[in-house]
Amino acid sequence: MAVLTFNEATCKGCRLCIDACPKDILTLDTSRVNAKGYNPVLCNDITACTACAICARVCPDAVIKVEKEVAA
Repeated sequence: MAVLTFNEATCKGCRLCIDACPKDILTLDTSRVNAKGYNPVLCNDITACTACAICARVCPDAVIKVEKEVAA
């Protein structure tokens, strides 16, 4: 399973990660805004994430950190 971490304070809601995600599991959280006035990105189905990290690579502001969860 993947672990996605978002630095929501620096997210500008540009949607590049949303458009790039092959699993279509990222969206903007329209219920809130960050300190910069943007809707931050969120993952709506972490179980579908394959940790491909395409979202993190296309993000111009390094908002997304992708890790693979290591089994204990």
